[in-house]
Amino acid sequence: MDITKIVLKSGKDQSLLRFHPWVFSGAIKKIYGKVADGDIVKVYDNKDNFLGIGHYQIGSIAVRILSFNDEEINQEFWQKSIAKAIELRKNLGFFDNANNNVFRLIHAEGDMLPGLIVDYYNGNVVMQLHSVGMYKSINIITDTIKNLLDDKITSIYNKSNKTLPHKAKIDIENGYLYGKLKNNVVTEYGYKFKIDWVDGQKTGFFIDQRENRKLIEQYSKNKNVLNVFGYTGGFSVYALGGGANLVHSVDSSASAIDITNQNVELNFGKTDKHQAFAVDAFEFLKDINNKYDVIILDPPAFAKHHNVLHKALQGYKKINTRAFEQIKSGGILFTFSCSQVVSKDNFRNAVFTAAAISKRKVRILHQLHQPVDHPVNIYHPESEYLKGLVLYVE
Repeated sequence: MDITKIVLKSGKDQSLLRFHPWVFSGAIKKIYGKVADGDIVKVYDNKDNFLGIGHYQIGSIAVRILSFNDEEINQEFWQKSIAKAIELRKNLGFFDNANNNVFRLIHAEGDMLPGLIVDYYNGNVVMQLHSVGMYKSINIITDTIKNLLDDKITSIYNKSNKTLPHKAKIDIENGYLYGKLKNNVVTEYGYKFKIDWVDGQKTGFFIDQRENRKLIEQYSKNKNVLNVFGYTGGFSVYALGGGANLVHSVDSSASAIDITNQNVELNFGKTDKHQAFAVDAFEFLKDINNKYDVIILDPPAFAKHHNVLHKALQGYKKINTRAFEQIKSGGILFTFSCSQVVSKDNFRNAVFTAAAISKRKVRILHQLHQPVDHPVNIYHPESEYLKGLVLYVE
């Protein structure tokens, strides 16, 4: 089968020569032959030198490079690429740790497989496809994961109906591709969590906050802790485990609050040290003056596209200003951004502005990021999406 050839404009090859895996539509000079969303294409410079092979996509990012070698994207390629991702997690000890059986198995560009996210939940694999090219390869990806993991998995669930590009107009239903649910309770650093990958956000749990949740333990002893945008209570469980006097969890989703309460009970039984509120975070933060020693702000991505970046930064400034103004003197603020389009500098400047507005003295204790199972491709800085600061507020 002939593979469509894409030629770039003069000078537009530099990012690919630096192994950045994206080709933007504005860089394309000419497309030779017909091409459809999700097709395999080869990319060349203006002098007909091969640059890479990858998935074509309608939109700003026109090609996501799978390989910078002139090779076939066949069963051998998928076997090799997915095996490398799994081998990394094995080398990091994730498959041999009974104290932690939830982690990211494949991290898109971070594992040189752009458009593919795969998470592991105690034998259950949850897959999210973010490109049509990956969707077209779903069967071979499923079979490869199944064969490589063998007795380490009980099910593979596809949760891609909201992650595929809207322009593709693909009607896909979520569901099990292999096996069925046997147990949806996972262990993270010894804590138990119920995971809802069918109806929950993302693949069911924010795995990328694992190490940052662990850090909360160190700052929670004898403290009053507020977990804002708490989702299913990950930070709340760690704060209780760290000896907090009380923990309040806030999320606008009633179903998330219900699972939060279940997760607290799963680890601590019935306790009056925890209370959860299904309310808007901004409204809740209007009147909390001096109630909390530790506040955690972990909002959803305020910006998913550059055209709403300014609005997102205003959101980060507003929510952090409220926290700065009302946290106890000597309090600790954990604040995060998970927006890929918000750079570390963007985020830090928004938090700096919030601190200045509040007129509080603020010191940075930790600068946080994503864990090792969410590796950052050194040639693709956008894959370093999670930013966090731990701040001491006088």
